[in-house]
Amino acid sequence: MPLYIVATPIGNLDDITFRAIEVLKTVDLILAEDTRHSKKLLNNYNISTPLGSFHQHNENAKTSDIISALLAGKNIALISDAGTPLISDPGYLLVSEAKKAGLEVVPIPGASALISALSASGIASNSFSFFGFLPAKSSARIKAIQATAHIDETAIFYESPKRILACAQDFLQVLGAHRIVCFAKEISKSFETITTATLPEIIDYLTADEAHQKGEFVILISAAYKDNAIDGAAQLDKILPILLAEMGASKAAKLAAKITGIDKKHCYQRVIEL
Repeated sequence: MPLYIVATPIGNLDDITFRAIEVLKTVDLILAEDTRHSKKLLNNYNISTPLGSFHQHNENAKTSDIISALLAGKNIALISDAGTPLISDPGYLLVSEAKKAGLEVVPIPGASALISALSASGIASNSFSFFGFLPAKSSARIKAIQATAHIDETAIFYESPKRILACAQDFLQVLGAHRIVCFAKEISKSFETITTATLPEIIDYLTADEAHQKGEFVILISAAYKDNAIDGAAQLDKILPILLAEMGASKAAKLAAKITGIDKKHCYQRVIEL
């Protein structure tokens, strides 16, 4: 029987489809990250389907039993605390194993914080990449930002309120003051705020009031400006011969990446081409 992947509201409880409500009412079991949280949604729509716990800490242990239940003819729906399951939420292992077992996996579309933020950001939406949550430590976070600094499409991240200011400061350090970004928080909730500006302006907004740092954030970074990319490539071509005269190809590429902010793999490829 099918495993339904059901999107739920990310804020306003009305942001759910008729189809999602019908599926949740008719399946044999609903799997939820936090059953206490999900009961509020189910009670709102008079859904009395049995609820089971399924989260990152028990996904490995429970997946086999769930697959067995599906193979035995049970209809099961997977939901997350908010939005579309598997998007920075548990469920990948379950879906992967269900596909291997020949089971049907049915998506029930609905709310997604990253898509909602992208649609209202004013930043290019024709091509984008989603990178999930950034690392908690600043050093690792800076490396992650550097790795995406020169991609020619919108980069999207999630971030928690406790790290949002430090995160914005790290973005400023890597990207500079002129890149256009969007910080969207509390999508579909009472205090929804979608701010599109430069990083210094975003930091001014975040520090103006501690309340501005509260809520779950979606961060959208505009594509690297083409003139910036050209400047970076020109700088790379200028310094690589100097570095290669003093060290091996791998070290030269690594150091060039740190100097220019260009991805190390690209730097190494340029070394090979010289």
